[in-house]
Amino acid sequence: MNPDKTFADLGVPAPLVRVLTDGGITHPFPIQISTLPDTLAGRDVLGRGKTGSGKTLAFSIPLISRLANSTRRPSRPAGLVLAPTRELATQITAALAPLAEAYGLKVTTIFGGVPQLKQVRALKAGADIVVACPGRLEDLMRQKLITLDGVEITVIDEADHMADLGFLPGVTRILAATPAGGQRLLFSATLDNGVDKLVKRFLRNEVSHAVDSDTSPVDAMTHHVFHVAGVEAKNQLVHTLASGTGRRILFLRTKHHARKLAKQLNQAGIPSVDLHGNLSQPARDRNLAAFTAGTARVLVATDIAARGVHVDDVELVVHIDPPAEHKAYLHRSGRTARAGRAGDVVTVVLPEQRRDTQALLRRAGISATPQQVSADSESVRALVGEVAPYQAPVAAPVTPPPAARPRSGPARSGRPRSRRPRSRVGAK
Repeated sequence: MNPDKTFADLGVPAPLVRVLTDGGITHPFPIQISTLPDTLAGRDVLGRGKTGSGKTLAFSIPLISRLANSTRRPSRPAGLVLAPTRELATQITAALAPLAEAYGLKVTTIFGGVPQLKQVRALKAGADIVVACPGRLEDLMRQKLITLDGVEITVIDEADHMADLGFLPGVTRILAATPAGGQRLLFSATLDNGVDKLVKRFLRNEVSHAVDSDTSPVDAMTHHVFHVAGVEAKNQLVHTLASGTGRRILFLRTKHHARKLAKQLNQAGIPSVDLHGNLSQPARDRNLAAFTAGTARVLVATDIAARGVHVDDVELVVHIDPPAEHKAYLHRSGRTARAGRAGDVVTVVLPEQRRDTQALLRRAGISATPQQVSADSESVRALVGEVAPYQAPVAAPVTPPPAARPRSGPARSGRPRSRRPRSRVGAK
């Protein structure tokens, strides 16, 4: 594969090449070099590449190119992109928008956690491409507010994450509602948990391209394992790791601890925001925007941010709580060292966590010599670099929790009311 190839060499139409150039994107990444000749030719493609490898552009270019001359119809899109989380759907839309503008195409985003009225209005006004999370899309399909029989090209992004979240039955129903002759592009790190069945059923004579799986360690990523003496030493270390000038993401297992740590860091003069499933969608959007803009240097998150969150120049990821399994470790870590940039990953380990963490890293293919450290250790200070000046905390706006669904009356026949399973993050 010739690394000097340009987008024009790969067959990308001139209007899109100009948009990419204007955005400072002049050289395609390996996954784009591999897939674009086939996707632009109309082939079904199974792409395997880690997050941050350029997947979004790899499917956005053929999507726009295919629909350049499509006819816009109310509530009947010609292009469909399925994404597992709201954050990823939003970021895909942002990447598509300038490319779509080159051909006058309209893109709209469909996900839950917000009222559907605005989304329905956008559909009725005519949307050429819909970027959607499965749950809300199925809701609108049931209400006959959108029909998929005009879809010419469908993209399923992070299919393995869809499977992890239990969304594959919905994805299957959605794909079955699109025309059998349409082009389909599926991107996934792995083919387990039913993703292989999705490929066999819906992709025709597909071409497979693998450019690093999403669970492959990244060469530009440096891993550090910091052993600490106890909880107090861990807390001091975390505050020190958060104190640098660059962007960093701190991962914890629970929503409560994420919210609590973000508050503590703000009180300590380190501008921080939290991101977890207990936040309303407007609060999630606002906090992620603050982190992206740099008004908050630290994002304290649960695994909701482990995939589908791309923010440029995250220099450090800290596993304050080591995750339960190795794929989660790699996805969390993948928030740094993206698009060819370097980054560091720290795992903070209490004495009772050492054996499990060692096994976790071995399964992830990570080799890092553990270091016994404190907040004042030289290796910690070297990693943190310049300490940012104290910044007085600003009172955050109060966001009410999502409204509870009203009860519709007592259960009949004296039996307990059956409850729908709680939807998982990004389901709608």
